[in-house]
Amino acid sequence: MFYVYILRSKKDGKLYVGCTSNLENRIGRHEKGFVISTRSRLPIELIYKETFEDKSSAFQRERFLKSLWGAREKRKILKKFLFDQSLASWVELAKSSEE
Repeated sequence: MFYVYILRSKKDGKLYVGCTSNLENRIGRHEKGFVISTRSRLPIELIYKETFEDKSSAFQRERFLKSLWGAREKRKILKKFLFDQSLASWVELAKSSEE
């Protein structure tokens, strides 16, 4: 299995697109500052992932998301992530006010 993932910097809001065969290990490397591209943007959060059966499909998708055409799709993904986070916060707030 191969994964294409999108990380969001909590520091500056920038997005990073990557591809890996071991998502947990790769995100750990990002979080520890071993990846030059995200080192100065820590902390980061995983906002999206896709799973692929083969390496070529995963890398093709990664290239698309890094392209100018893929920017529109990344904005949609980010918007959905932020909406879902906001919704989860409201649910938690409602639960805590019931107690």
